[in-house]
Parts: sequence; C-alpha cells; structure tokens
Amino acid sequence: MTEFSEANRAAKPLVVFGAEVREHRKKAGLSQDRLAEIIQFSQSLIGFIERGERTPSRNFAQRCDDALEAGGKIINLWTRATRASSPQWFRGWLDIEQQAHALHTRQPLVVPGLLQTEQYAHAVISGEPGITGEQIEKAVKARMERKELFARSVRPMLRVVLDETILLRPIGGRDVMRRQLKHLLEAADSPRIGIQIVPLALGSTTGASGGFVIAQLQGGADTAYIESATHGHITERAEDVEAIYARYDAIRSEAHPQHVSIELIREAEKAWT
Repeated sequence: MTEFSEANRAAKPLVVFGAEVREHRKKAGLSQDRLAEIIQFSQSLIGFIERGERTPSRNFAQRCDDALEAGGKIINLWTRATRASSPQWFRGWLDIEQQAHALHTRQPLVVPGLLQTEQYAHAVISGEPGITGEQIEKAVKARMERKELFARSVRPMLRVVLDETILLRPIGGRDVMRRQLKHLLEAADSPRIGIQIVPLALGSTTGASGGFVIAQLQGGADTAYIESATHGHITERAEDVEAIYARYDAIRSEAHPQHVSIELIREAEKAWT
C-alpha cells in the first residue's frame, strides 16, 4: 500500500491519499460508482480525490476506511495528509490536541482556531505577509478539519478566556464578525465548552504579549503551546507548564463568569448586525 516512504516523500500528500483510496477500492473489487453508492458521496468527488485534486473531509475518509475494510489505514493517512497543510512547527501540537481530554486557552487578539468560522479564519490567515491564495485556502481547510475533534463520541473539554477587544476588532468586516460571534454563542451552548471574557475596562496586561493553550493528557504530562509572532513553541517542561498555569489562573480570575460573558458576546453580535 502507498505510504509516506523515502520513495514518495516528495509526493503531494493529497495525491498519496488518493492513490491509497484507489488501491483499496480496486483490492475490494469496487468501481467508483459502487463505492459512491456505499459511502453516499458522488462518483465525481471520488474521482477528484483519487487524483489528488480535492481535499477529503474526515467523514469521507472514515466512510471509505469502513467500506473498504482498510483497518484505519485510510483515516490515518487522511490525518497525515491534511496536517501537511499546516506549518511543520505546528504539526506536533496537532497530535497533542487530538489526544487531549481538556484544553485551556487564553487569547488576547483573535478567536482561537478551534472556534473560528471559515470566513473569520480566512480573514485572519490572509493577514500573513506574502501568503498566496492557494496557501490561504489550504490553511483554512486544515483549520476547519481540526474542529472534527468536537464531533467525536468522546470530546475534549475546552475552556477559553478571551479579551473583550476580540469582540470589537473588525476582522473581515461586519458580516464576518456577526457570524463569528453567533458561532461563539452556539458553541457556548455545549456543556463541554466554556467561554469567559476579560473586560476591557479592567486594563489588564497579564498575558497581553501572546496567547497560549494548555493540553491535559490522559496518562501523560500536561503540555503547553505558546504563540509568538513567527511560530509557536511546545513545551512539557514542568516549570514552564506551571508558569503558564499560574498566568492562566490569574487571567481567568479577572474574567467575567460565563453567563455575564455570554451576554457581552450577544450584545457585541447585535452591534455588528
């Protein structure tokens, strides 16, 4: 079967993924039309994906894996292929994020990626100097795929602390902001997602220099991801994680409780309408 081996390491990840699906389909003795009937996707989409011309969704990969009895090979390759759209320094964090049973994040400037709408993500990513249209589209798709972890049967807890300025900063324009804040309100309906807002009037400077995330892992050391202007830094050093926890607790103690925070988000959504 096709793998990310020395021989094809230079191949485009989507081409490798498509070849894997095609090999498993042929091994199962199925035509594209028959596979399309089984997995409830169009034959044309299967053709595009087998040629490496479309980015498959996780749902597509999982249905193919089940229908073709691939034993997890297709879904694992999908994970590796879609992560290739993310910066190399960020891929290590994606593995940690998938394993976490709880994530705690503080963001001073923008909505965290796991809660971004596609339009908001596009506006944020577009601000990267020198980025091409193709790179933007790939990065947005990769960011949206990360949200699949909330569709799992066992979903992680997500606790988010945001600066109030995030509700006021016109990223992408009025419509994009309105949709993004509506999405935050919908996300907060989940008992596994908590959102708190640090009031602007407080003038707090704790953690204003950058965002961070703490991942709690079952049977593993807690790990932190610290953002910077150029790339992120991942650490599981006990002293580093402890320092990040202390900062997170200090910031959270200054934030509004969730019910007050939700009202702030709702008022901001109306203001952008």
